[in-house]
Amino acid sequence: MMTRPLMPSDNSLSFRDIILLHAVVFIVVLQSHGVYSDLVCSRGPIAALVGDDVILPCRLEPSIRADSMTVVWTKPGLDPKYVHVHEDGRLVYQSQHPSYYYRTRLFVDELKNGNVSMKIMKVKVSDGGEYKCLIPSIKKEDYIQLIVGSVSTPIITVISNMSGRATLSCESRGWYPEPEVLWLDAEGNLLSAGPPETVRGPDHLYTVSSRVTVDKRHNNSFTCRVQQNNIHQTREAHIHVPDYFIVDSTELVDFWWLIFIAVLVVPLCILCCCRVHSKKCVCPNHQVLALSLQSSGGSMFGCIRAPQKKQKKKNTIIGKHT
Repeated sequence: MMTRPLMPSDNSLSFRDIILLHAVVFIVVLQSHGVYSDLVCSRGPIAALVGDDVILPCRLEPSIRADSMTVVWTKPGLDPKYVHVHEDGRLVYQSQHPSYYYRTRLFVDELKNGNVSMKIMKVKVSDGGEYKCLIPSIKKEDYIQLIVGSVSTPIITVISNMSGRATLSCESRGWYPEPEVLWLDAEGNLLSAGPPETVRGPDHLYTVSSRVTVDKRHNNSFTCRVQQNNIHQTREAHIHVPDYFIVDSTELVDFWWLIFIAVLVVPLCILCCCRVHSKKCVCPNHQVLALSLQSSGGSMFGCIRAPQKKQKKKNTIIGKHT
């Protein structure tokens, strides 16, 4: 009796399909253990101001669950170096640097999505620098830079004005990192000013000051701009200098000529007049002709009573004659 050869059924898998299925399963297992996931943090620096809250973004890509993994955040140069250690679903306080107590957290609900970002509350100047995120179980790590800044509004004051020019001073305290100072006129054009003075205080914050000499051709409106490009911060102060603060040199000459005429020339003319017409300048008895200055800045001649000389009383002694 002849037997028929066994034919593969339509539901059976070919050798090629079996190999492909095993490969897929192997890749899924490896990916579940993070072998094919990378830890990716922000490529650019993160900027924050003193006192603000900031997030250092970092995640696993492709996304895998990290809620059962140990997530370690460190900062080189610290002792101890640990900023935040998340293990067994909680923060390990014993290894955390004291300056970060109660100021850091992970987004626990987002760990299952591969989000291992860290939040720092109430940022300090000392928080600035490089941070490292590490997941030991999959041997993945990455770095991120935090730039902490501090700003304040500048103040402009008028220092002096002479010969049609005024000197303006601009000062701003509490900056970090060190800023630059610019002066602008009413049209937004840069004014030529000397190098600013910079002083760094014990709190690591900078105080900057700058002076500029201006004249009337700038419409008397000026701006002091203090900026820090690394933290993308700018602060400005504006001032309009009244005309009486900036007097033109020709106006000053005219003004002093008027004073000269009022104080010297007019009294001399009166005196000459008196000498020619002496009778008109004769004062009554016991009065003399004198020059008096007025509160308005002028002067005039007039008769005043001459001071009387005090006569000494002679002491007389009356004696009895015998």
